Amino acid sequence: MTGHNKRLQGSLVALVTPMKNSGAVDWAALDALVDWHLESGTHGIVPVGTTGESATLNHDEHKRVIKAVIGRVDGRVPVVAGAGANATAEAIELTESAQGDGADYCLSVTPYYNKPTQEGLYRHYCAIAEAVDLPMVLYNVPPRTACDMKAETVARLAGVDSIVGIKEACGDAERVAEIKALVPDDFVLLSGEDAQTLTMVGYGAVGAISVTANVLPALMVAFCEAFLAGDHAKAREIDARLQPIHEILFVETSPIPSKWALNAMGRIEDGIRLPLVELTAPAQVEVRKRLEALTGAAL
Repeated sequence: MTGHNKRLQGSLVALVTPMKNSGAVDWAALDALVDWHLESGTHGIVPVGTTGESATLNHDEHKRVIKAVIGRVDGRVPVVAGAGANATAEAIELTESAQGDGADYCLSVTPYYNKPTQEGLYRHYCAIAEAVDLPMVLYNVPPRTACDMKAETVARLAGVDSIVGIKEACGDAERVAEIKALVPDDFVLLSGEDAQTLTMVGYGAVGAISVTANVLPALMVAFCEAFLAGDHAKAREIDARLQPIHEILFVETSPIPSKWALNAMGRIEDGIRLPLVELTAPAQVEVRKRLEALTGAAL
């Protein structure tokens, strides 16, 4: 399995999908974003997750975005392809496609809307793992899915060969400690909540799949490299600077604030797909103010 050759740790960006004002995917801007992340030292790229507007991309676009990112990255860092769905057969299809295009890992969100039981979750992921041997990172984000995968279920799934880690975003950082106590040492724990990453690291996480990395990639890299190197004082100092950004990038539904910021920075056009809409004017003022305060650069 190719993924085990590339370590999952540090700052992995939950990449936005850049779009033109019309809503069409902006392929040139996508290439440019990937290049910027590689130049900034980002440790891994996660296309077509929630932040990548997976819910509004059609299947062809979903697969094409992943393929384009894999091609642009060209093996330099791990690519963790968003491949989750609320129908198990659909998740298998997306995972097979990602494997065929050369993804190192897949990110598989808990099935949303249909609210499976813990046994249903277990069987869902086992079915994907049985069909496709691409290394899988589970993704638990109950505020988005109305489905919470308990630590005990994660532990059961950690015994499946191709299931190698979890992005945890349940809102309770202590869940990482619960999972850590139940899984093998090499099972990868990643924060899915930027504001909680420092706390989660204390419980055993080794990085984050980060929204903030979209707009401040180099600073998220510095933060993650500090804690991975054991420089807790530096990690705390950077984290304190980043907290106002972590907060404001969720002032409205993500990725609305992140896409607005990237547009203000001149990196993408202002395209976003319904039912998401552009950032409201009062929120724009606050996002601009906080980013300018941190970076010293005018937006």
